[in-house]
Amino acid sequence: MSEVGIQATIGGGNIMSNTEKVRDASAKQVFTTGEAAEICNVSQQTIIRCFDSGRLNGFRVPGSRFRRIPRIDLIRFMKVNDIPHELFDSGTLRVLAVDDDPIIIRMLEDILGKDDRFELKTAISGYEAGMMTREFRPDVILLDYMLPDINGNIVCERIKSDPELQDTRIVIISGVVREQEIKTLLAAGAEEFIPKPFTADDLVDRLLEQATA
Repeated sequence: MSEVGIQATIGGGNIMSNTEKVRDASAKQVFTTGEAAEICNVSQQTIIRCFDSGRLNGFRVPGSRFRRIPRIDLIRFMKVNDIPHELFDSGTLRVLAVDDDPIIIRMLEDILGKDDRFELKTAISGYEAGMMTREFRPDVILLDYMLPDINGNIVCERIKSDPELQDTRIVIISGVVREQEIKTLLAAGAEEFIPKPFTADDLVDRLLEQATA
């Protein structure tokens, strides 16, 4: 067992005491070194040393000395060092795709449903998207701008106005949207706009970027 694994075993008490902390953290995308230390059940200095040595990937906040660790990198670090991670997360990016076009939904299922980096759920209306967001708690919502029952900017505003969902990232996908409409969507809370058609590689790259944004 590695040094980190040993410290996780003897250094912080029982693993179950961290259950609630882990559940609360599971919706976050980026962690401080202190949060990572609590999740891994090691000291903050251990996390900092691993970060500085390159054993734990992350980035520094521009203009400061603070370190930040994306969730995907933290889970990878836990697996490598034999730190129990089952309570934390599956290591996948939860994506909710909302589009009333069955062809687009099938395409997204082909692209993301077979990639073990993603857990995909789908919805075909704004109403269904609202229900699924509450139940599934996606990390990223892929949202078609023009839904049969509601426009995308209203969906963005409702999600971003909910304190429990403010960390949810929203990526708009659409084929025909004017520049002013894109500005309205971004102002309503969307993080990014992806025009149709898009390639599988481009979509995956853009989603993974959202995981570390």
